[in-house]
Amino acid sequence: MDSRLDYVLRIADACLIHGQRLGEWCGHAPVLEEDIALTNVALDHIGQARSLLTLAGELEGRGRDEDALAFLRAEREYRNVTMLELPNGDFARTVLRAFLWASFMKVLCQALATSSNAQLAAIAAKSLKEVRYHQQHTGDWVVRLGDGTEESARRMGEALALLWPYTAEWFADDEVDRQAQASGLGPAWSTLQEAWLAEVQPVFAEANLVPLAEAPFRSTGKLGRHSEHMGFLLAEMQSLPRAFPGATW
Repeated sequence: MDSRLDYVLRIADACLIHGQRLGEWCGHAPVLEEDIALTNVALDHIGQARSLLTLAGELEGRGRDEDALAFLRAEREYRNVTMLELPNGDFARTVLRAFLWASFMKVLCQALATSSNAQLAAIAAKSLKEVRYHQQHTGDWVVRLGDGTEESARRMGEALALLWPYTAEWFADDEVDRQAQASGLGPAWSTLQEAWLAEVQPVFAEANLVPLAEAPFRSTGKLGRHSEHMGFLLAEMQSLPRAFPGATW
């Protein structure tokens, strides 16, 4: 696969899959206002995915549009990081994951503003306005739960213990990162770790959360090797377009 395509798909698929997961909260959030807020965040992610998948289709040059790339690929063709495909779990896990990813997207979009690909730079500039809100909104919830009741703090601690090890994948560079950096397409993700931690740590301090020590574990979603949860997610997401090929609204 073209390394430029792979690089863009890692961002596009992350937005797509996270949007799918957040959409599962529609009608199930703890309060009506948050039900609407999470749905809107999910829609923002889907909008980002649409723009990025359109760019990916152009880079691929095989005539596949955003819908074909979103719904008609095999599991191993998706390049999203593993954390975003994990089941939602409880509300604490959902908002912590969304905060961690929004913080990463913020520093990534800032870096992509100078991308050698004008289309990618424009998508990043537009997305930055959205991810700043996502980070603020979910960060408020991380603090509210982490510094809340004994029960909410326990749940936030459990969410951190589960999710934090998956962040190591984000900063594990490979040839795709190196070529993107060399060509000016975008930064190697490892170069964003310090800036990402600077975004995360003040919120963690308010929420009484302490990042875990780094462990050897590395998930491999960016390489197309996913968790056991990905197949079930895709089966639901792809059921309609596969049952009715070529269907349009």
